[in-house]
Amino acid sequence: MGRYLTLVRHGQSTYNASNRFTGWLDPELTDQGVHEAHAVAEQLRGAELTFDIAFSSALHRARRTARIILDDLQLKAMPVTMDFALDERNYGDMTGLDKDEARRRWGVDQVQHWRRSYADAPPDGESLRDTVARVLPFYIQHILPAVMRGQAALVVAHGNSLRALVMALDGLSTQAVTQLEVATGEVLVYELAADTTILSKRSLAMETPAKAPPAAATEDASTPPATS
Repeated sequence: MGRYLTLVRHGQSTYNASNRFTGWLDPELTDQGVHEAHAVAEQLRGAELTFDIAFSSALHRARRTARIILDDLQLKAMPVTMDFALDERNYGDMTGLDKDEARRRWGVDQVQHWRRSYADAPPDGESLRDTVARVLPFYIQHILPAVMRGQAALVVAHGNSLRALVMALDGLSTQAVTQLEVATGEVLVYELAADTTILSKRSLAMETPAKAPPAAATEDASTPPATS
């Protein structure tokens, strides 16, 4: 009996495309983001993966990505368990700001430190450590038991909530996690052993890269992956 856990970062949002810190704001997916969600479903189908249970954050961009994936996999009747524990980190005073504006206000090095560090948070926001403190209990209490029962689980969340989860799954140090990035539309597939340790991990995005959508359907295809 396989024990499979698939992690997906939501498709590109309008705030990703405009280079803004998103955090707990709730923007829509762009056309590129919708394309990324459909492409994820195509990659999963190609890998012959399906699901018995699905989870997402409470934010629209993750919920819609999850729904597109499940619908494309002919799992339209499958409910998605949504919880704020999987939400993106709270960026505090940086929320909604253009990243260049934030760098002008606080300095390039300080903003980069807040974005990548484990323990330090932006003003009135969350650190990655704070995010781990809500993501990991939800994983242990709800996601892991399902996987250990043999239910193939889909989790659609955000750059930092997935960094928090991957940190725990991969056993990354607080220093190593500063280098971890999860791109929009990226797919990570884990197989767990009977003792909950990791048997294998792979990235479908690396195996089967998605085709770019037509230029007219892309709001900002050149925007680099952003952890927000």
